[in-house]
Amino acid sequence: MREQEFVKIPIDEEIDINLLFGNLDCNLDRIKEATGVDVFQREGYLLIKGENAEGAKEILQEFVSILKKGQSLEEHKAEYIISLKQDGISYEKENVDSDIICFTTRGKPIKAKTLGQKKYINSMREKDVVFSIGPAGTGKTYLAVAMAITAYRNKEVQKIILARPAVEAGENLGFLPGDLQEKVDPYLRPLYDGLFDILGKEAATRLKEKDIIEVVPLAYMRGRTLDEAFIILDEAQNTTQEQMKMFLTRMGFGSKVVVTGDVTQVDLPKGKKSGLIEASRILKNVKGVDFCRLNDLDVVRHEMVKRIIKAYDNYYKRR
Repeated sequence: MREQEFVKIPIDEEIDINLLFGNLDCNLDRIKEATGVDVFQREGYLLIKGENAEGAKEILQEFVSILKKGQSLEEHKAEYIISLKQDGISYEKENVDSDIICFTTRGKPIKAKTLGQKKYINSMREKDVVFSIGPAGTGKTYLAVAMAITAYRNKEVQKIILARPAVEAGENLGFLPGDLQEKVDPYLRPLYDGLFDILGKEAATRLKEKDIIEVVPLAYMRGRTLDEAFIILDEAQNTTQEQMKMFLTRMGFGSKVVVTGDVTQVDLPKGKKSGLIEASRILKNVKGVDFCRLNDLDVVRHEMVKRIIKAYDNYYKRR
């Protein structure tokens, strides 16, 4: 059995201990849980006691460094930093959240919050075709929309096209009230949310009216060739094999394609194979194509969402 270690960490007066420890000491409790140490607050320093005191010290030093830069230390960020440290990775050294894509209409910066998201953003910059596969809450679609808007603002593309497979909308349009747009909009609402958040509703609507932005069901892309466009396919796990091939071959000169989906959430009719799963096998070694796989560590929604996803993943692995 290793001897108990005692380690001191000086804490400058500029550091708000409440921000460091988190709401109701949630950050501190998570460090204790992960490292098995005790942490005591003293005048001007923290005293860490335990076999893994050095490990806890490194985590707290990362927290302090983030606060000194004037950055926020939300619970999900603290949790993620601890998870990385357990794998021997430094959040600070990786500069995870240093690269801002753009800002929302409220002035909030849109940037990577995890190492997986950072790699995903870099892939979208460097590759012509990018597949992002992972659970809900990992920012797959939102980051793609942010990259598309930035590419348009930088005059790298002339159009932004957002598509979703909508089996119900594609097959039962005649039974729904309203014109085509009114019929399919409910299936495409999640794509609008990202546009409105970044551009604002009025600006997004104007670009849509000019056909600079298109939000369409996947079925309505057949027969087109799209040049100088940033093309996003969301919920791609629900494409058939034929639909996926059709979509990927819409790509024209000067275009970029991003495909997002969660292979654990396939809702296709029985007997139909997912085009996303097939594409991940067929295209994995094709030059210019990249696959970014995100996991529960990349979930940036409520902490409970991450726990729920992990519980489901563990359950299905045991089946």
